[in-house]
Amino acid sequence: MSDRYDQVAIVTGADSGIGKATAVLLAEQGFEVGITYHGDRDGAEETAELIRGLGRAPAVRQHDLTDPVAAAAVVDELAEELGGLGVLVNNAGTGSAEPLVDMSYERWRSVVAVDLDGPFLCAQRAARRMIASGRGGRIVNVTSVHEEHPRVGSGPYCAAKGGLRMMSRVLALELAEHGITVNTVAPGEIATPMTGQEDVPPRTGSRPGYPIPRPGDAREVAAVVAFLASPAASYVTGSSVFVDGGLGLMGPQAAGALDSGDWRSG
Repeated sequence: MSDRYDQVAIVTGADSGIGKATAVLLAEQGFEVGITYHGDRDGAEETAELIRGLGRAPAVRQHDLTDPVAAAAVVDELAEELGGLGVLVNNAGTGSAEPLVDMSYERWRSVVAVDLDGPFLCAQRAARRMIASGRGGRIVNVTSVHEEHPRVGSGPYCAAKGGLRMMSRVLALELAEHGITVNTVAPGEIATPMTGQEDVPPRTGSRPGYPIPRPGDAREVAAVVAFLASPAASYVTGSSVFVDGGLGLMGPQAAGALDSGDWRSG
């Protein structure tokens, strides 16, 4: 695998949480960084300011993945502005909280567009550039433990994340000959605004049902993404790395400990 790829990274959804932590860490590791946001311009500018403080010149774009075809063009815009593209981190996403039997097709499609169609089109744009450069590259798709484990009320989210996992594996096969690796990172509960928590260190002992009894920190996920984006991960492709504190191991163990059916309502 090539380690000559452009030291330019694009991180989608980098206005907060995992995306913000990833963008800053990649800048610390020597990358020029392009960041995207959907609605939180102030958050994106805060991320950009942190990167500027590291002596780099980030590029920022608004990125609405509910229109994934138009949004994917941002990959090319950022690559042109930054002078190349070696790493794409598909981090932007959305969720749902409604039983499938009650869900409209429009709602289903909006979640799948953001969580699956958008990453596909962005990865396609990035891969074409990486192939044309002949220098290889890295694509890291941020999924969720729900690429593997279902959750009541999260039908389109789980379907999209599971689809993104399999899409990543197919891409890994197709792009390996070009020196491009493709992997997924599957976080569990991470203390970010998306989970209704602040970007502060999670409190140990606050999640007694988890093997590591706390939510994760966005920077813990970013560290795994950054590894997969690095030359050190040149022989890792088509893999899913779970960053969940052991949460996914708890299926039968946790089910046996439940004393009510409240989980059925999400």
